[in-house]
Amino acid sequence: MTTPRVLKTPDEVRWFERDLRRRGQRLALVPTMGFLHEGHLSLMREGRVRCDVVAATIFVNPAQFGPNEDLSRYPRDQEGDLTKCGQAGASVVYCPEPSTVYPPGYQTYVSVEQVSQGLCGGRRPGHFRGVATVVTKLLSLFRPDVALFGEKDYQQLQVIKALAKDLELGVEIVGLPTVREADGLAMSSRNVYLSAEDRARALSLSKGLFAMKAAAEGGEANVARLVALGLAPLTQAKVKVDYLEVRDADTLAPLTTVTSGRPARVLVAAFLGATRLIDNLALTVP
Repeated sequence: MTTPRVLKTPDEVRWFERDLRRRGQRLALVPTMGFLHEGHLSLMREGRVRCDVVAATIFVNPAQFGPNEDLSRYPRDQEGDLTKCGQAGASVVYCPEPSTVYPPGYQTYVSVEQVSQGLCGGRRPGHFRGVATVVTKLLSLFRPDVALFGEKDYQQLQVIKALAKDLELGVEIVGLPTVREADGLAMSSRNVYLSAEDRARALSLSKGLFAMKAAAEGGEANVARLVALGLAPLTQAKVKVDYLEVRDADTLAPLTTVTSGRPARVLVAAFLGATRLIDNLALTVP
């Protein structure tokens, strides 16, 4: 394992990127907010397969947090994260300060209109503007050949795909399947907030999603009946549901019926105490 080189400023990133291009090497970028888990590390390992060099970023982005959200207490472990990045094959990690990304007088933001509507976009006003802005800045700085993101944040992935295409950034956006714990819970940095009781109740999210997936594969195409199946475990566990919806997998338009020729996705958000978790699965009918 080699210790990754830490970059702190845009100028350092530019020098790194230019040197990489002079050597004719392909670059994979994995943006993160740190407190890394196996989901993040799987992206870095895949980046190493696809490209010569992998760069990661660790930045808790204040622009994507609302005024009553968990910015100040979001879990952080930069020293441990750097070790994990090195083990996963990242040779460079960009760790800027908030004042570097958003200096005094900063006034430019990126909004992706359609796929950011509803779901987390509706529940967290301004969230995806913050996501789109920081990701656009990172892609513009690093100019990677490939950027990798997890499907757990599925709406975020669709926002990033849209901005990369619409702004002609020349980067391939790759989404990789959600990495789960052995019992099915989607890995998330926020899982550390959960008490033992809430951790057990959180399994109702994936239980409901997999029940919907099995029913769809068995021929159930009616979204209302599928949603009822997904809600049952959440209700039983007394989980506060934020949303549970079936959407078109590409456009994120709401669906009333799942059809074999139209990819669909079920997305859920729920509160376990004060912790908000999200998850999703693809739905397919025969």
